[in-house]
Parts: sequence; C-alpha cells; structure tokens
Amino acid sequence: MVNAGLMVERATKNSVWRSAALAATMASMLAACSGDLVPKGRVARASKPVKSARPAPPPAPPPLETRQCFAKLQSQSVAFTPLPDQNFGGGCSAIGSVKLLDIGVPTSGLGAMTCNLAANFAAWSRYAVQPAARLILGAEIEKIETFGTYNCRPIAGSGKLSEHAHSNAIDVSAFVLSDGRRISVEKDWNGDKRTRQFLEVVHASACKRFNTVLSPDYNAAHHDHFHFDMGGRGGFCR
Repeated sequence: MVNAGLMVERATKNSVWRSAALAATMASMLAACSGDLVPKGRVARASKPVKSARPAPPPAPPPLETRQCFAKLQSQSVAFTPLPDQNFGGGCSAIGSVKLLDIGVPTSGLGAMTCNLAANFAAWSRYAVQPAARLILGAEIEKIETFGTYNCRPIAGSGKLSEHAHSNAIDVSAFVLSDGRRISVEKDWNGDKRTRQFLEVVHASACKRFNTVLSPDYNAAHHDHFHFDMGGRGGFCR
C-alpha cells in the first residue's frame, strides 16, 4: 500500500502547481487587456468623431448685366477691379461696383462705382473730354479731378438718398492740361470763350451718356462741379 503521507504530499504539490498555472494565465490576460482598463471611479468616454471642416461655398457669380459690363470695360482696355457687394446700413450700398484703375486719363478721387457708371465715365473721359481739349484748348488732358463717388448722404436739401449713396454717381470738378492750365467748373463755367466752350461741350456729351447730369446752372449746390449719375429714367440734363 502507498504510504498515506506520501499521497497527501503529492496532492499538495499538484494543488500548488495548478494554482501557479492559474495565476500565470490570469496575469497574461490582464496584461493583454490593460489598455482597456479604466481606473476605479472613472467612466470610460467614447472618443468623439473628428468633424472635417466644410469648405466655404463659392461666391455667387455676378448677374448677367454686370458680367456684360465687365466685358465692355475689358473691350475698351480699361483696367479695373470688381468690388464685393456691400450694404452699409441706412439704405446705403455698393452693389455691382468696381474700382477703376486706368481709364487712359489719370483721374483723382475714384472710389466704388457701379459698373455701368464706370463704363460710361471711362468712355466720356476718353472719347469726349480728351478730344475736346485737343480741339478747343490745344492741349492734352493730364488729369481729371473729382470730388469722389460713393458717399452715404441725402440729396442736398432733401431727405431722399443721393445716387452717391449707391456708388452710382460721380462729381467732376476740374481738368488739368498738359500746358499747366487748370480748368475748373467753379471758376471757368462763366470764364473766357474757349474755356466756356470746352466745358459746354463736355457737359453736352455727358448728357448723352449719363441718366442725370447737373451743372452750376442747376442750383447753388452744384456751383463747383458737374454731377453725373445713372439713376432715374434718364434724360435729365441741366
């Protein structure tokens, strides 16, 4: 018969080996899962999906009429920059406007102008003012001086907004000649015969290009400039 003490010893050793093997197996499993363990007292949070940034929608193309006007300026070799549409509040805006860079005649004070106004002004400067100066005054136009274009203000003595408030008007004040003379609307509208003739000719030509043309003969508010705009129904020439 096997000694009873030997049987107990063997059973004890087998139990120890089984315990050691079980401990080793558990340790291996815990090591493999350690990345998923959450410290006691904390709740695992699901990672948030990364949202890809949506590209900004492309700007809407300008209306057909404006695109046709751009093409007209380009065909006349007029350098310009289209301006973004803006609403300034109070009813004032600059919609479908451009900044004239080179119209063939240096011009001061040019700001935002509706494309239609810009195209007519460029044509007037090139095909009316310059030839009239050569023919009547015997000199080239070196510079056209203006009081500007866009201005958020009402018509003088009225509560109605001026076309300037829509970048749809320009005020021309003087012309500088290549011989050094400066012909101003204020001083020369009733000046000598030649300067008066020159101003009358360019004024009459403007009446064929702009919807509204105002001179010193209109009222005291225009004693020192010509006002041109593309508002109204047209045909208003004073």
